[in-house]
Amino acid sequence: MTHSPISIDDLTIEQFLELMPQGMGGLNEKMGVELVEISRERIVGTMPVEGNTQPMGLLHGGASVVLAESLGSIGSVLHGYPSKIAVGVDINATHHRSATSGIVTGVATPVHLGRSSTCFEVVITDEQGRRLCTSRITCALLDNPGI
Repeated sequence: MTHSPISIDDLTIEQFLELMPQGMGGLNEKMGVELVEISRERIVGTMPVEGNTQPMGLLHGGASVVLAESLGSIGSVLHGYPSKIAVGVDINATHHRSATSGIVTGVATPVHLGRSSTCFEVVITDEQGRRLCTSRITCALLDNPGI
């Protein structure tokens, strides 16, 4: 499979997802993760609290980590495309407060964009703009075997 020269900067979200072999992937689809904005400087996505809760009815911390990893990985893909693929090697999350309903929004911004690795900070907020979680994800950039 060869990739024709394409500018990631000019892609819509739909066009970007068509480039991905699995789109957003099965887990993101099950969790209701949706992309809102993609650029090299900022990746924004949303996720419903409903269906992503732990036994006490609070947004599951693991759900926040899934959202963070997805957004940071997309940012890493945007940075390395088309010659590199991104694989997560480290993620952490600090949970500041809980949510019991509504939609949460994650915003990923680059901390480091290198030749062999990337790092993104992801801030997840509730509908009132309150910070729920701060996460950091590091991805390794590997040569794309499809090129």
